[in-house]
Formats: sequence, structure tokens, C-alpha cells
Amino acid sequence: MEALQNTPHEMPKQQQKTGKSLYQTIWRWHFYAGIIFTPFLIILALSGAVYLFKPQIENTLYKDLYFVESKGEKLAVSKQMDAVKQAYPSAVIAAVTVRDEANRTNKVSVLEKGKMFSVYVNPYTGKVVGELQPEKEFMTIFKKLHSELIVGGTVANRLVELAACWAVILLATGLYIWWPRNKASIWGTVLPRLNKRGRTLWRDLHAVPAFWLTGGILLLIVTGLPWSGVMGEQINKLATATHTGYPTFSFGFGPKPESVTLTKDIAKDVPWATENLPVPASQINGYVPLSIDDINKIVKVENIKAPYTLSMPQGSKGVYSITTSHTKPGDNATLHVDQYSGAVLSDVRYEDYGVMAKGITLGIALHEGRLFGVANQLLGLVICLGLIGICVSSFVMWRKRKPINKAGAPAPIKDKRVRIGVMIIMLLCGLIMPLVGISIIAVLILDKLIITNIKPLRNWLSA
Repeated sequence: MEALQNTPHEMPKQQQKTGKSLYQTIWRWHFYAGIIFTPFLIILALSGAVYLFKPQIENTLYKDLYFVESKGEKLAVSKQMDAVKQAYPSAVIAAVTVRDEANRTNKVSVLEKGKMFSVYVNPYTGKVVGELQPEKEFMTIFKKLHSELIVGGTVANRLVELAACWAVILLATGLYIWWPRNKASIWGTVLPRLNKRGRTLWRDLHAVPAFWLTGGILLLIVTGLPWSGVMGEQINKLATATHTGYPTFSFGFGPKPESVTLTKDIAKDVPWATENLPVPASQINGYVPLSIDDINKIVKVENIKAPYTLSMPQGSKGVYSITTSHTKPGDNATLHVDQYSGAVLSDVRYEDYGVMAKGITLGIALHEGRLFGVANQLLGLVICLGLIGICVSSFVMWRKRKPINKAGAPAPIKDKRVRIGVMIIMLLCGLIMPLVGISIIAVLILDKLIITNIKPLRNWLSA
């Protein structure tokens, strides 16, 4: 009876203690994840903010290559290619990108001595106005910084993906820490207290913008994951397994080809949804291969929206590939055409995509700032600049609370149940995002084998 009488008085205290321990543990995870991954998030946000304005920046930097005076009728594409062959006799033409603007050049992708570069041709005169090596393009540098931290390779790509995945956890834990638990006030919760000074001001400059931008940041992360190495492959497998990617009925003649060659292997500017579409083979039946002008006529008949890219056949069984990926999502098209008969062997449009592929296609366009024009670019810019501000304010907060010769982390809690419970939740996140799971296990091993056995490091990481 005595125990039953004490329970109502003890329960609130126990719940309060457990809640405090949970808060402290989640704050500790948030702190260390922020310390480790904030530099990478700044790089991603900065490079992403620049890349959003790729059209405007490139049109300014390369205006002498991109733009010409429109005079008379445009030459046939084959004549434009002949001009390139004359200028580069030993080169092989891999693809031609055709635009419909009256004052724009056409881009011809050329392979010479093992190097691929772009040649720009005046469509009215056939004159080659210049060339550009992709790796030296201004926006290529920022794209590589955004996806591979400039250095390139699998490790850098996985590191970027790991930072993006941990950003999701930072957002979730940050919302938990921000969530008002006592009497809610608009100031410091949804509006910053700009009249304050010191840590309170910086706390508000960190937490309040993070609250308003969480949805946008999460959207940019999720829409960027289809390009990643591990999560991207999982997303592709899920789309294939659930038949929500490219449709199986997209092959116009005969059954689906059991080809080991994928569209992304032989064509340029391929939409995400059709990158892994198997490539059919041309039927060798004595016909002479069609010219690029013949294929261009098929493009018109099939109502393909410009800009589109015509990739040349590779070998006697190769096909012409017609692809569009930089247009509005609704105009996406991927066609494979028999190089002899002109038969359309495969035709996949946006309306043919499954639900998941449509969503990802829209997400990619949103991520790149081309879904709804300049407004999309400006929205992305606000989110990227906001993320940089959140990262900077977190660093200032840390420096203001950090003791000398200490990391300044929230103190570890002694409640074993809470620690284990939070760890289980984190590992469940790791099942969804494998790189997160691997990194958690690596940190646990590092803590047990190295950190606990090196006194200066152990002291620095302690509260």
C-alpha cells in the first residue's frame, strides 16, 4: 500500500529525470554530428547555391561560344558535323546537342586522342566558333565540388553522401532540441530575440532559421540522394522492384532486350528514370545506315522538344539515341532508333514513368533549380544561404560555450536505458541509410579501442 501511495508523487519526478536524460543524449548526438559534418554541409550549400544559376553564369562566361547572330536558314545538322570533321580530321563525333533558339550554337561532343570535348558550331554558317573541355568548365568545377569534393573518386562521393544523410539526423535531433517544452513563446521559438546578446542571440540565430528552413533543407537532401552511390542504388532497385521506374512496355518492337548495355553507357544527357534502360540492337539487314539528318526528321515526327541530344551509334549493331534531360520534366524523352531502318525500338516519355520515377524526376528538376524558373532558383538560394548561416551560428555558439582544452560537448548521461534506447533508434536510421549505420559502428569501435585508451583525447572529449 505504501508503494502504491508513493507512486503518484514519484512518477512525475522520474518522468522529468528521464526526459532530461533523453534531451541530453540527443543533444550530445546533435553536437558531435554537427562538429564533424558542418564543414561538408557548408561546401554542399555553397557549391549548390552557385550551381543553381548554371544557365545564367554559363551564358555570361561563354557568350562567345553559345551565341551567334541569326542570319537566314540554319544548315542541316550533317553539314554542321562536316564542318567539325574538317576542323578535327582525326576526331570521332559522339553526339550532337541541338537547340531551337535562333541565336544559339549547336554543341558537338567530340572524341580525339582519348579526350572528350565540346565543339560549338554556328548553325547558319557551319563555322566552328570554339571548343571547351568539360573538366575546365566553370560549372563542372562546382558540380565536382558538390558531388566529389573536387578530389573525385568513390571515397569522396561516399563522404558527401554520408554528410547528406547525417544532415537528416541533424535536422531531426535539432527539431527535438528546439521543441518548446515549457510555456511557449513566439520569441526564441519562431522569431529570434534580436535584442539579446551573447549565447542567447546566437542560439536564436541558429535554432529559429533552422526551424523555418528544415522542410526546404530536407527536400533538397532527399531530391539529391538519387545521384548518390549507396542510397541512389537502393532507390533505383526499389523503383525497379516495385515497377514504379521506367515501364516494361516501352519497347516498340519485340520483347525487352536482355542487354548488358545501359542507356547511360552509350548516350549523353539521359534522364535519371531511363539511365538503366537496356539498349536494343539495330538489325543488320543490308540497309545503308541512315544519316543524322534522317534521324533529325524522326525527332520532328516524334515531337521531341529541344534541346535534345543525338548520340551516334556505336558499332554495326548500335542505335541512334535521342535524349532530353535538361528540359522541363514533362518534356523528358529517351528514344533508341535502328540506325538502318529508322524504326523506333524504344520510346520512353515522362508520362510513361512510374509514380516513383515521376516524383524523382520532378525532385531532380527542383534540386537543380529548373522546375519553375527563376523562383525555383531563388528559393534554392535562400535555403542554401540559410543552411550556411545555421552552420556558422552553430560554430559561434560552440566557441562561446567551449571550455579551454575541452570539446565542450554536452555531458554524457548515466541512464543506461536512455542511452541504449537512443542508440537503437540511431541504428534503425542506419538500416535506412547504410552509410550512417556503418559510421555509427565505426565510431563505437573507435571509442572502445582508441578514445578510451588515450587519456588526452578522452579528457578533451569529456564534458
